[in-house]
Order: sequence, then C-alpha cells, then structure tokens
Amino acid sequence: MSLTWLDQLERNLEERLDAFLRSNPNQDRLVREQHLQDRQRDLNSRRDQMQIQAKDLRRQLLSLAEQVQAWGERTKKARNAGADDLTLRAEKHVNNLMDQGRDLWNELDELGRNFRDLDQQISNLNQKASQQRGRRSLDEDWALFEAHQELEDLRRRQGLS
Repeated sequence: MSLTWLDQLERNLEERLDAFLRSNPNQDRLVREQHLQDRQRDLNSRRDQMQIQAKDLRRQLLSLAEQVQAWGERTKKARNAGADDLTLRAEKHVNNLMDQGRDLWNELDELGRNFRDLDQQISNLNQKASQQRGRRSLDEDWALFEAHQELEDLRRRQGLS
C-alpha cells in the first residue's frame, strides 16, 4: 500500500522532530516532562469524574434503599389488610427496586476497581516524574559543576583580599 502525501508529510515531520530532539537533549527532556504533565492532568481529570460518578451512584443507592423500605412497609400494610393483588404488585415492585440496587451496587463496585487502577497509574506516573526530575543531563551537571567551581574561586579570592 502506497503512502499518501499526508502520511509522507507526517513521517517526514516525525523524523525531523526525532532528529531535533536527539541533537537537543534538553528539549527532549522538556517534551517528555510535558508529556508526563499532560498525562497526569488527564488521569487526574478522569479521577475527578469517577469521584463524581461514585457520589451520584451512592446517592442513587440511598434513594433506592429509602424506596425499598417505604414499599416494604406498604407491602406489609396491604398483606395485613388482605389485599392480595396489591400485595403481589407491591412485592414485585420491591423486587424490581432490589434488582436496580444490585445493578447500581455492581456498577459502584466496578467503578471502585477502576478507581484503584487509575490511582495506581497516577502513582506510577508520579514516581516516573520524580525520577525524571531527579535526573539531570550531562550538560546540566557540567554547568552546575562550573558554577560551583566559579563560586569557590570567588570565595577564595575574597578570602585572600
């Protein structure tokens, strides 16, 4: 399959970018750091959305629990009054509410597992970012060394004067 002009352009630009980053390690480091920051921001945004979703699911579960309790009392009242047809319909409604509750509970449980996985991804990314921030390039270390040497020379000169 032949490449379209757009594919060729994209490949050419990627090759130029790779060559530029190889010849400019500081820029490469900045690009990697920016990529990590973007990824962290995306993961944190997803985490916030999941927390909102979990809060909504818990609210729905509490509402269902109140409805189950209320309809359970109505069922009991209908049974005590001998309204068998109404009792059966109310029991069926309670069972439907219970099914909805189980579905919501399963959804909340799955959301919890996904949340833990996302937290692990965020933790791993934070650890990777810390490691990258701790690693300086040879050029950066050399510039730091030279600055330290100049500072020591200046101190010695001032001490002798």
